[in-house]
Amino acid sequence: MPTPRRRSRPISGTALAEATSPAPHRLLFISNGLGEDSIAAEIVRRLPPDPTVDAYPMLGQGLAYRDLCPVIGPRAEVASQGWRNVRFSLLRDLFGGALGTIGPTLSFLHSLRGRYDRIIVVGDMVGVAACFLAGLRNVVYLDVYKTGHGRLYWPIERWLVSRTAAIAFCRSDKLAAQLRAAGVDARAAGNVMMDTVTRGQYDAASRRTRAAAVTLLPGSRQFTAESFSLQLAALRRLPPETRPDIFLAAAGSISLDDIAGAAGLTVLAPQTAEPGDAGTLTDGDLVVHAGRGVAGNLIEAADVVLSQAGTASVQALGLGRPVITFINPRDRQSRVHAENALFGEARITVAPDAALIAQRLAALLADPAERRRLGAIGRERIGPPGAIEAIVAAIIGG
Repeated sequence: MPTPRRRSRPISGTALAEATSPAPHRLLFISNGLGEDSIAAEIVRRLPPDPTVDAYPMLGQGLAYRDLCPVIGPRAEVASQGWRNVRFSLLRDLFGGALGTIGPTLSFLHSLRGRYDRIIVVGDMVGVAACFLAGLRNVVYLDVYKTGHGRLYWPIERWLVSRTAAIAFCRSDKLAAQLRAAGVDARAAGNVMMDTVTRGQYDAASRRTRAAAVTLLPGSRQFTAESFSLQLAALRRLPPETRPDIFLAAAGSISLDDIAGAAGLTVLAPQTAEPGDAGTLTDGDLVVHAGRGVAGNLIEAADVVLSQAGTASVQALGLGRPVITFINPRDRQSRVHAENALFGEARITVAPDAALIAQRLAALLADPAERRRLGAIGRERIGPPGAIEAIVAAIIGG
């Protein structure tokens, strides 16, 4: 039996009024990464109750769809989990096992032709290319990867979208204009990432004991344990009297035991019945309050965010929190430059050195005015929520 979908909020009357064609009865969401899964899952929650919805997460287990809708299809397990900020990650994925999943993926997608009234692709060009090769057409494409800063669409990308998508949603009108020129109904309705911040039952305020707080977003992929260990090393360098309260927003795919072990911490079981409480991590000196599915709660409880995440970094900036990120030599510099052009001063980048991270963190924690200034830049650069209503209207009405 399909798992019933849970919805947090119905769509508004405005969105329903914009639907100009009969509502589709069968929907398929295709997502290409953990952050993309969470965005697609939140869109599913906002849909009216009539359509039957399936989800095909091309990478990983699709945990974001749990208790929401059925998950179908063969899925690749690759080290990058779709994270393309690292140089040569695509090649490493292909030769690390992903190459063998291309045939089953395309065969499965080909078998879906005619089974769904509407297909929604959330992610980057990989999902679009897979649909094109499998013969799936007239999809709704939600591009959550390109920012409109730095490189725009290559000609081959515009061609692929024009041959595959009927409607596309982009994060900037510069991107949408490129696709409109190629004949696509392309729209720039806002940043859907700000509509899909996860919140739940987690009382961060009751755990606060210090003047300031930091939330850690170590990511959800192969370097998570490494990133978390370096974040903890930076916090250990702060004088005990100035250390902040520490929160950890743990992705659903991450083992707390693994990352705690890498950082020299022990995991203690949750002490509350709050669904978002994932327990505490401690070494007897530092105490890290962990939560799952409550990134919004934890970001909003923080004065500064230390982040190596993708989607969650954007959400933290959009919520007005300055972000400190360390840049590794393995990171794609073109991607770093494009992100810096978008984020501006709101995201502080440093070398992967605990002393440097601690220095920048201490300076921000001691300067509330600077935190407010950087927070305002982040909110302005990322933009407010509101795109999801337009996306839902397009899905149910076109």
